[in-house]
Amino acid sequence: MSTPLLAAVLALLAATFWGAGDFTGGLATRRFNALSSVLIIYSVGLIALVVVVIVTGERLPSAAVLGWGALAGLLGMIGIAFLFRGFATGRMGIVAPVSAVLTASLPVVFNMFTEGLPTNLQFAGFGIALVGIWLLSRPEAQNTRPGGLGMAILAGLGFGGFFIALDQVGEDAVFWPLVAGRVAACTFMAGFLLITRRPVTLRQSPLRLLTLAGLLDVAGNLFFLMAVQNGRLDVTSVLASLYPAVTAILAMLIIKEHLTLPQRIGIGTAVLAIVLITL
Repeated sequence: MSTPLLAAVLALLAATFWGAGDFTGGLATRRFNALSSVLIIYSVGLIALVVVVIVTGERLPSAAVLGWGALAGLLGMIGIAFLFRGFATGRMGIVAPVSAVLTASLPVVFNMFTEGLPTNLQFAGFGIALVGIWLLSRPEAQNTRPGGLGMAILAGLGFGGFFIALDQVGEDAVFWPLVAGRVAACTFMAGFLLITRRPVTLRQSPLRLLTLAGLLDVAGNLFFLMAVQNGRLDVTSVLASLYPAVTAILAMLIIKEHLTLPQRIGIGTAVLAIVLITL
């Protein structure tokens, strides 16, 4: 498999796991507050990553690589906290796509200044992907602002920064940068909860959902890191940003959220974008 095609496949796997993780975590957040949910998700991920590092024996990378991993972890924490807050106040099928528009756009603009322009077909695919994501995010009625829209915008800024920061990690490290990100994010959230004296009490059902969400999130991060190590940031970030399609489909199938005709067209448009970007 060629490196560009491998990068595309890895990015789509990241989108699949992130979309499933967002759906699972979003369900739990409706029963539990967003920041505490993210802390549990990241703690589960940290434990899983430490086990993997021990098993694989990956060498500790430089301080710069760990620093980029820590920054990516903090930005990802900001993104997922606002995303789950948006899920709690709005609809998953709308909040996730709106956040994904910014998530995809920021790395594309950044990459234009660092690696040059993509091919014409990829450019067309980027545009179609953004149109598809926007169709997914349209409200059902005119002059109706979707609930959680502000949270979705802040989430997109956090995730876009996460993509850019993780792209700065070299090709020799895989798990350690993700560990550094989890340590930084968990330390920040635990400190914030301690200072604000917010209680962290769990019931059995949300804990199971949050544990599953943590494992899915780690898998998504791992696949995305490998994707950017094998391909361009703009290509991998746009493909990975198609995770709202997974979230929206799961919301439709499992909790029976209604998808409008534009949202259904948006999912089909996203598939067309994948074909163009990977050619």
